[in-house]
Amino acid sequence: MLNWLIGVVVNTVLLMAIDGYFDDIHFSGVGAAFVASLILAVLNAVVRPVLILLTLPVTVLTLGLFLFVINAITLMMTAGLMGEAFQIGGFGTALLASIVLSFFHLLVQKAIIEPLRNRS
Repeated sequence: MLNWLIGVVVNTVLLMAIDGYFDDIHFSGVGAAFVASLILAVLNAVVRPVLILLTLPVTVLTLGLFLFVINAITLMMTAGLMGEAFQIGGFGTALLASIVLSFFHLLVQKAIIEPLRNRS
């Protein structure tokens, strides 16, 4: 449970950073980014595996790069569920944001979280 909560907090911080760098992505506040991170975590746990299973041939053909499209779809779904509190300008922006989000989440995981776990 603690690992899940850490992941949600990391996603919240990364989503707020992405909001600052992309003009087409907007959150109404930090609370909206936290709620978006919670919704995104639930969608990644429930919807993402179904999408991966349905698009498995395309994912294999693109050597896994189609997973960024699936991440963009879940990001767009999150924005759709949140309404005015979280807005994305279009699918291209969501795709680019999902690539940046995945990269920085991996970076934070490898550089900060895993060393802290190994120290304990």
